[in-house]
Amino acid sequence: MEYFSKEIKDVEKDLETNIDTGLDSNKIQEKREKYGSNELEGKKKESLFVKFLNQFKDFMIIVLLIAAAISAYIGVKEGEGFTDSIIILIVVVMNAIIGVVQESRAEKSLEALQKMSAHVCKVVRNGNLQVVPAKDVVPGDIVVLETGDYVPADLRLIEAVNLKIQESALTR
Repeated sequence: MEYFSKEIKDVEKDLETNIDTGLDSNKIQEKREKYGSNELEGKKKESLFVKFLNQFKDFMIIVLLIAAAISAYIGVKEGEGFTDSIIILIVVVMNAIIGVVQESRAEKSLEALQKMSAHVCKVVRNGNLQVVPAKDVVPGDIVVLETGDYVPADLRLIEAVNLKIQESALTR
């Protein structure tokens, strides 16, 4: 489906839309059922236990665990006990707990920001210009972009005047 290289009339026919009036209510519902929502699938969240275990993948943590094991071995050999090993392990576990807490807080903050910045866009539907959530855009919608608008999906341009795009959000 290389719509960028097709004629506008061919794209209009393929997507069963009308450039002047957009999609009608029946087509919108039909396409939503067929294609689903205009959202990226989020990755599956890790459990707290998995996040905790992931804290031990850091090189310095592995070095500390090896140091604890060596300290325990030497302590047993020389009859001094496990005191140094236990202190090292307590520090490593506390570090992992703090890391999990910080990671969880950061994820919650990111989710809150995403909900606050839910984008909307202007589309032509049933012959009228409507403002809809970007997640409700379906293939065949005629999207009207103005200065400062976010592009809600992959689009085939029909008409443009002085078009400029700022793409820094794509290169993070």
